[in-house]
Amino acid sequence: MHTKTIHYSLFTIHFDTKGVEMLVHICCSVDSHYFLQKLQKDYPDEKLTGFFYDPNIHPYSEYYLRLLDVKRSCKMLGIELIEGEYDTEAWLEAVRGLEKEPEKGARCAVCFDRRFEVTAQKAAQLGEHTFTSTLLTSPKKSLKQLKTAGDALAKRFGVTFIAPDYRKASGTQEQNILAKEDALYRQDYCGCLFGLTMQRDQQQKLADELFVPISGQIQPESIEARIALYEKRWELEEQHIPYKIVKQRFLNWRLKFGMLKVRKEVIPAHILPYSTLKSTYTRGKIEYKVNEMHYMSRDEVKFITRKRYNEVMQTTYTDITSLIFDPPAFEQEVSLRQKIGLDPYDLSALIVVEEVPGNKIELVLEAEAYSDVKEVLVILG
Repeated sequence: MHTKTIHYSLFTIHFDTKGVEMLVHICCSVDSHYFLQKLQKDYPDEKLTGFFYDPNIHPYSEYYLRLLDVKRSCKMLGIELIEGEYDTEAWLEAVRGLEKEPEKGARCAVCFDRRFEVTAQKAAQLGEHTFTSTLLTSPKKSLKQLKTAGDALAKRFGVTFIAPDYRKASGTQEQNILAKEDALYRQDYCGCLFGLTMQRDQQQKLADELFVPISGQIQPESIEARIALYEKRWELEEQHIPYKIVKQRFLNWRLKFGMLKVRKEVIPAHILPYSTLKSTYTRGKIEYKVNEMHYMSRDEVKFITRKRYNEVMQTTYTDITSLIFDPPAFEQEVSLRQKIGLDPYDLSALIVVEEVPGNKIELVLEAEAYSDVKEVLVILG
């Protein structure tokens, strides 16, 4: 028997490379969880193997998160899984010139062709007779478009492409019920960078999936925060600890750009979470000080020193640059406002500096505070 081993961060998968019957391209857990169960019912004699090949997903953290949930789904269903190459550069080259195409347009056709081609090739390499894709069950995809691409590539590689329509007869509704029952990760965009930015523009919503601060600090409701939640969920399930994922509406925040100048010279400054300005630029001088907090003459801007920050946060930073690149956790920094006597709903700019400027100050601050929804993991019992 020929065997191959795949190592993942959370578990190891072994699969036979001989005797496999059907290779199933998987795009995400919401689509695959329902689709695979339907295949198991309709093709009881077929051995199914999942193939996660999705180099279109951007950024990589989102790719990892979707893969993580697909692993969990496949484990629940007893289906073996292969991870394809994350060859994003090749995918970007394939869709070059189609960046502004709408959903279900020419870029999507190239994307399907690329993923189906690699899947058909993998099926032929493994000696499988058929291949299919969970994309067929996605309500955002054209079934006709997918079938045309699959049939053409099946003929090229000497395999058969099957395209069952599991959307009909309330299939999409059943799919959503299953996803909710098994607490699957529900992404809210198809996957690629271009589709994401167009969707967010249409929604007039910040594409915060693309924000990663230079510090690496995990932002609320970021992909990195979701990864931490779903990895923790996996650990709880391994330990048979009951839990519930609930949703919570909250005030989110992202810093786009910030710069502090004193006498036209840029100086190191750490901009604390939930700092905002009415516009993106202000200037003024320090007008007064209250309880070691220094107030600028305009736009509610406030300053504290690194020394004061260390006292309040019980940290030992020796310079502002170290604080910028390696700050405490976001939740810890948020608590600072109340600790120094500010209202918990205060959105004024709060800046940490080495020494409080005594001359003319210029501040450029592009930041956004906005209503958002996040998932919260609650341990039961």
